Amino acid sequence: MVVLNGEQCFLRTLQEEDVRQMTELVRRNKVYWSIYEPRHPSEYYTEKIQLRKIQESIRQMQMRREFSFGIFLRGSQELIGHISIYAIKRLPFSSAFVGYSLDEAQTGKGIATEALELICRFAFEDIGIHRLEAYVSPKNVGSVRVLEKAKFDQEGLLKQLLYVNGEWEDHYMYALLEDVY
Repeated sequence: MVVLNGEQCFLRTLQEEDVRQMTELVRRNKVYWSIYEPRHPSEYYTEKIQLRKIQESIRQMQMRREFSFGIFLRGSQELIGHISIYAIKRLPFSSAFVGYSLDEAQTGKGIATEALELICRFAFEDIGIHRLEAYVSPKNVGSVRVLEKAKFDQEGLLKQLLYVNGEWEDHYMYALLEDVY
């Protein structure tokens, strides 16, 4: 288990025991998260599927291919989001993607920025990644702001990258380099 401590939140790699809270989190944010992410089938919102996702994230972490963390409020064990480093590539790339989602009730408080900064430090210092990348919808102003506050640079616009709610959506490509961090 990996724990990363911040001022407002802490990140902890997800464990099977988190399945109930994770299922409640995805159910509670089903509508909010579907604005910028593809819709999921109804079984996605069950403990059975969330347990499988957690178990797979544990396997991926053991192989050092992905690290999935819950975002928890500091001073509690309340799961308020998740953040992952995934698609880890070793040299000659030494890169990975980062993705995150925060409970709608916790947005606008700087928590997502802090979680992103914690996971960037982990990626550069502990995993040894050289470049972190993120995709974000131009419509997702809050997430764009989070990336920019965490020193990510916009590198371009990827046309019709992701199929979201019946439409092909453009996404910005953001990146943070180890030497900028």
